[in-house]
Amino acid sequence: MTIEERLEKEFAMPVKRVEKTIALLDDGATVPFIARYRKDETGGLDDQVLRAFADALEGYRRIESRRADVLRLIDEQGKLTDALAAKIAAATQMTELEDLYRPYRPKRKTRASIAEARGLAPLAEAWLAGADGASLSAQAAALADASDELETVEAAIDGACDILAERLADDADIRAQLRDAMAKHAVLTTKAGKKPDPLYDNYLDYSELLAKMAAHRILAIGRAERDEALIVHLDTDEEAAVYVLYKHIYRKGMAWQTRLQDMCRDCYKRLLKPSLEKEVRKARTEWAEDQSTVLFQKNLRDLLLQPPVRGHVVLGFDPGFANGCKLAVIDTTGNVLETVVIHPFRKSKGSRARAEDVLRDLISRHHVSLIAIGNGTASRESERLVAELLEGQDGCGWYIVSEAGASIYSASPLAAEEFPDLDATLRSAVSIARRVQDPLAELVKIDPRSIGVGQYQHDIDQKKLTHALDGVVEDCVNHVGVDLNTASVSLLSHVAGVNNTLAKNIVAYRDANGNFASRKALLKVPKLGPKTFEQCAGFLRIPDGTEMLDNTQVHPESYDKVRDMAALFDCAPSPALAEKARAAMPVRALAEKLALGPQTLADILDALEKPGRDPREDLPQPVLRHDLLRLEDLEAGMELEGTVTNIAAFGAFVDIGLHENGLVHVSQLADRYVKDPLTVVRVGQVVNTRVLDVDRKRRRISLSMRDVKQPE
Repeated sequence: MTIEERLEKEFAMPVKRVEKTIALLDDGATVPFIARYRKDETGGLDDQVLRAFADALEGYRRIESRRADVLRLIDEQGKLTDALAAKIAAATQMTELEDLYRPYRPKRKTRASIAEARGLAPLAEAWLAGADGASLSAQAAALADASDELETVEAAIDGACDILAERLADDADIRAQLRDAMAKHAVLTTKAGKKPDPLYDNYLDYSELLAKMAAHRILAIGRAERDEALIVHLDTDEEAAVYVLYKHIYRKGMAWQTRLQDMCRDCYKRLLKPSLEKEVRKARTEWAEDQSTVLFQKNLRDLLLQPPVRGHVVLGFDPGFANGCKLAVIDTTGNVLETVVIHPFRKSKGSRARAEDVLRDLISRHHVSLIAIGNGTASRESERLVAELLEGQDGCGWYIVSEAGASIYSASPLAAEEFPDLDATLRSAVSIARRVQDPLAELVKIDPRSIGVGQYQHDIDQKKLTHALDGVVEDCVNHVGVDLNTASVSLLSHVAGVNNTLAKNIVAYRDANGNFASRKALLKVPKLGPKTFEQCAGFLRIPDGTEMLDNTQVHPESYDKVRDMAALFDCAPSPALAEKARAAMPVRALAEKLALGPQTLADILDALEKPGRDPREDLPQPVLRHDLLRLEDLEAGMELEGTVTNIAAFGAFVDIGLHENGLVHVSQLADRYVKDPLTVVRVGQVVNTRVLDVDRKRRRISLSMRDVKQPE
């Protein structure tokens, strides 16, 4: 089966579309560009499916490359038969290829290789061929007499057993059969390791069928094993496995059946079980990593696409005890108006009153209408301070912002370049404030792995995780679009086709020549050629430029078609033109008339209807708080509105107005069975909850969404 045929089957696509999509990717087209501007060629694949397609294509090509290597390496040994070549050609997975190559792979010294060097291979072959016991014993005695390294006949027979054991262990069919059985039926068990840790007590003396284990448990136990807190094994049915080996090698009338059974048992315990256990656990861990990565991707996407809170003068409040609370006031466009450090939590006389005076002055003088409080170590006390200060006042609320990654950004060269006159601690306060005004623009400045909306992200293959999350960031940035005349280097570097160097060149050109008047002017930027322009232009917006279409998602390659449509309906490019076109004829008929693909035309009409549209504006705004809720105020049965802050496989964490987030366990997410929390909630969603239980000692809150009416 060819790569194209595999992709056709996996993605349920006609082969012609598979071939076209491959050609686009091979030509250097980016996923966002293909997803938006080549829908007619791909059948409308979205960015997520396209990334999966691109990853699958790369994976299949790796298999083909390895297949060629395996054929070459075996052929160079003079051992490539037609039958073996056919098996290698039929292999569809990397594991199958490695199993087939295993007998021919150069090995370090083994018991079998030592036995072969002592001339015992003929004895093993004779045993397999069905020689009777007497002749085998005579052959073993002759070999022992002729060798200085074989002291007894029993040593010769042991060597023959070692040869057969290794051949069995290297048999591709046997490995596949036993690996599959182990993956389905093995039970993972644990016991205390060298460095016990109470953190992992839930998994001490633990056992569970590996095939049924949830992803987060697999990753947690894997971490405990690396920390030497647990010793982990797979319990398997040894007798069943030995029987499989014996049945595979035994031929009617074979001599030394007891020795044959002993050899099979040795083969399984010494050679097969350790390697297969490693492979099975590795495969299951990779599955768990994939599950967690998907969860991380979805959480990150929802976080990045949270709606901006526009029109507010924001006070960023970065809480702290010893070093004080860092405050930064920014205007409605994100410009820093003032920064200051206050010390409301010092025990010295008057420090609280002085801090309150500073806060009142900032709020009054700058007309602050929103306070963004970071959820750091002193955030609970900071919330209380703000609540008491604003009690009885209208017009100013506060909002808790995750500080995950803020400290990384504030100490980075990027932040130093953006805020050269600000101390690193004050930069974090600015970042917190700006994150409310435009979450996407600020969060792209931070390594997505540090944003804190995943589970066990540090236990996942970091290269794969980075690849997956970078794709999410790129998709979100291009989905929203970027203002070419205000975007930072960080934001521009995630636009399709634009790398960090080009992003810096764009900003440098803008600084030197003033705002871009048109998308076409991008071609004057150093090192930004026609190919890059093709990939990026449609995602860059110019709200006040000379060309109305530059403030839409219409690609410059389609401008002439839009003008043809404008001439056809005697109407300038505008929402009115889209309305006239839709009323005049079906999209498919108009597309044929304009020589456009129907999906491309449909997107053009959508873009004309809402120039400058930010898709995030259609989402509900976050909940602002105006009073203080304390843990001591909570009672079972209370119903509270909250915002989902993170989602894990076992449930969702919800901010209900306390320093501590409450947990809605997966069993409490809906009035029906929920397997995947992401089918019910997403990060940033406003939900209604009911308090189930409050553990005041451990400050834990259990919530439910069952039998609770949710917001429209």
